[in-house]
Amino acid sequence: MEGLLGFVLAGLALAGSPGPATLSLAAAGAAFGARGGLGYLAGIVAGMVAVMAVTASGVVGVLLAAPGATPVVTAAAALYFAWLALRIATAPPLGASPPGAPPPAARPAAGRPSFAGGLFLSLVNPKGYAAMAALFSGFVLVKGHLALDAAAKGSVLAAIITAVSLAWLLAGAALTRLFRDPAAGRAINVAFALLLLASVAVLLPF
Repeated sequence: MEGLLGFVLAGLALAGSPGPATLSLAAAGAAFGARGGLGYLAGIVAGMVAVMAVTASGVVGVLLAAPGATPVVTAAAALYFAWLALRIATAPPLGASPPGAPPPAARPAAGRPSFAGGLFLSLVNPKGYAAMAALFSGFVLVKGHLALDAAAKGSVLAAIITAVSLAWLLAGAALTRLFRDPAAGRAINVAFALLLLASVAVLLPF
């Protein structure tokens, strides 16, 4: 396989850099704990695998070329990110649990980011499509075999995305362990929500 090291480094840079998916994972870890964000993480990874498939097949280019399609997708993404940021900002800090309350992982799942939410975020995230298009078009891992080349890229990227997603989730959860004070926990949640909105604003055309 040729160009594997460069592909891995580019994949780490693009998939692991701050953006809607990574920041929302860290926010989910801070607001709901690492175990509480695992379903959301799984949804993001599954969604990115779907994004890889449609990007590699060229389907996304055809769909976004349709008149009016790009603004609709952009608006849907912005609305969902805004809703997610609100949920994160208003989530009860883990440190606010009263004495005797169950640990974060044992609390009811209501309010936690879900698998479906993570899947939807990946499918409407403009950064994901741009990153996958750059990686699939900019590197060749298996010369002369398009299908094998696409499969190799998809396998490597799936592993990278899973690893960096878990790292962001755990990083967010570490903040919860460091700041158990309810006021600090609230500040962390709000800060992550604002960062999420800022990352979306950078991606959207004006």
